[in-house]
Amino acid sequence: MAEATPFTIGADASCADGPCGQVSRVVVDPVTRTITHLVVKPTHGHGHGLGRLVPLGLVDASAGQIRLRCTRAEFEKLERGEQKHFLSSSNSYPGYHADQVLEMAHYGLRSYLGQPGESATYDSVPRGEVAVRRGDLVFAADGDIGQVQGLVIDPASHGVTHVLLQEGHLWGRKEVAIPISAVTALDDGIRLSITKQQVQDLPPVDIDHPGR
Repeated sequence: MAEATPFTIGADASCADGPCGQVSRVVVDPVTRTITHLVVKPTHGHGHGLGRLVPLGLVDASAGQIRLRCTRAEFEKLERGEQKHFLSSSNSYPGYHADQVLEMAHYGLRSYLGQPGESATYDSVPRGEVAVRRGDLVFAADGDIGQVQGLVIDPASHGVTHVLLQEGHLWGRKEVAIPISAVTALDDGIRLSITKQQVQDLPPVDIDHPGR
């Protein structure tokens, strides 16, 4: 079997013709526990903008590097993994908060209510799938245990094998890899069937070589 591959959220991503951004999220099918897409967000100097949904079939990952099998021009044509909406001013609609009311953009103009609208960015993922971000909370059976650093997948099946906890929470400078069999839910944080002590008792792993 091929060695498991870590997808560290925040890793740099490159296209065939140069850098294109950073991995901001991974998209998971919660039923099959497989990664279907990466969301790569353009970074400064490489086309500032909304993140793109990159199918896993376009991704090569090794030694912490993410390489995409496409050019930067092709990357920019991929489906967006984020949507931007404009928020109404807080007093526009009595009884509703500003983040509950969306407006169409009026570029170069004030909004039709006479006040410039603030923008908010929302996840946009395929129906029935969920996005996992770095920093999402991980809940043991007896409470909050830490934050997501990334996921580890089987490169043959694209199935998630482990959830990596962010370093420095309980285990110093090492990562702890939680088996996917201990995960009960992937939405609204990652929820586990094991306790904090059982997580702490797991052996630490090197994030670059999770199978060792």
